[in-house]
Amino acid sequence: MRLNQNTMLLGKKVVLVPYTSEHVPRYHEWMKSEELQRLTASEPLTLEQEYAMQRSWREDADKCTFIVLDAEKWQAQPGATEESCMVGDVNLFLTDLEDPTLGEIEVMIAAWDRRVGIGASLLAPLSSLRGMTTLGLTKFEAKIGQENEPSIRMFQKLHFEQVAASSVFQEVTLRLTVSESEHQWLLEQTSHVEEKPYRDGSAEPC
Repeated sequence: MRLNQNTMLLGKKVVLVPYTSEHVPRYHEWMKSEELQRLTASEPLTLEQEYAMQRSWREDADKCTFIVLDAEKWQAQPGATEESCMVGDVNLFLTDLEDPTLGEIEVMIAAWDRRVGIGASLLAPLSSLRGMTTLGLTKFEAKIGQENEPSIRMFQKLHFEQVAASSVFQEVTLRLTVSESEHQWLLEQTSHVEEKPYRDGSAEPC
């Protein structure tokens, strides 16, 4: 997360901010949900383990992690905390050593109507400087549980195509290869997204 620790992305429906310690308590409450554990293939953690995970992600050079905020709530309520406006997270993993142009993306919407704003929260990091220009990514993959049909349909609407299925892991792999026309489409879809320094680039408080 060192790649995006000082980056904030502002859209019409969502605001993406780096995952900091102040977000951990609500994130921890979300992940007590058996449904979210099943959909994200996650194991329940203690609050202390969740804080340790956040610290490890903060130092990870191969991952961009953003917390998704409800933009309307965050902007309409002066003094509103980010924790009170949290609705999910989006992650971009850079773990394929053989193909540095490939990034794996995950989206989790926990506290909102999942039909609202997901496309924006997904597309923003893809087409931002962090996703394509700075990192040089041209291919994006999403691995989704076979029973998670809403997420599969969402990615397909964003031009991802299924390229593999695993009966062992009960998941499908969808991929978007960014051609020139796809790049232009992404830019058009996210022309409203504004990239700003997060908290004026200040470091996270201890």
